[in-house]
Amino acid sequence: MKIYTKTGDKGQTALYGGTRVSKASARVESYGNIDELNSFIGIAKSHIEDTEVLRQLKKIQFDLFTVGSEAATPVDKLMLANGKSRLPLIIADTEIEELEQWMDAFDEKLEPLQYFILPGGGKPATFLHAARTICRRAERSLVFLNEAEEVRPELIKYLNRLSDYLFVLARYISKINNEPEEYWNPNER
Repeated sequence: MKIYTKTGDKGQTALYGGTRVSKASARVESYGNIDELNSFIGIAKSHIEDTEVLRQLKKIQFDLFTVGSEAATPVDKLMLANGKSRLPLIIADTEIEELEQWMDAFDEKLEPLQYFILPGGGKPATFLHAARTICRRAERSLVFLNEAEEVRPELIKYLNRLSDYLFVLARYISKINNEPEEYWNPNER
């Protein structure tokens, strides 16, 4: 099987379930942003040595494929004619709570925030901050899609929580790598 199909040469693509849409559609934009986020998390992983963090990020990348597959599926195509789900997995509150538990564990090891943090630090923290901003874009694109077509609220909630997780993780990685945080303190201009 060849990787190229030539079916998208005129700017259209097929969603999960077969519907053809423009590659400029809000749905394609949303799952494209999720894919970009997943890639940036992969870049961050390539600079991280902590095995527990790597385990969490691998799980998150897996979950992002789950989010992306649902984002690529119109709501009316989520169920097959026989009443079964088209998708073998969906994001649920369990995955959202898992992110919260991981954040809480990292947060216990960090100094309380007093100021905004300038994105940066070493390579892993910097890539995590970039992933956080891409996550926010992915979340905005799902919200935008939801204004025209229904999106399950768990998807938006997951991305919202994931951006928080990536922020806390960037701080934690900076700490364990002995990289000082730089603050945006308007009083020190």
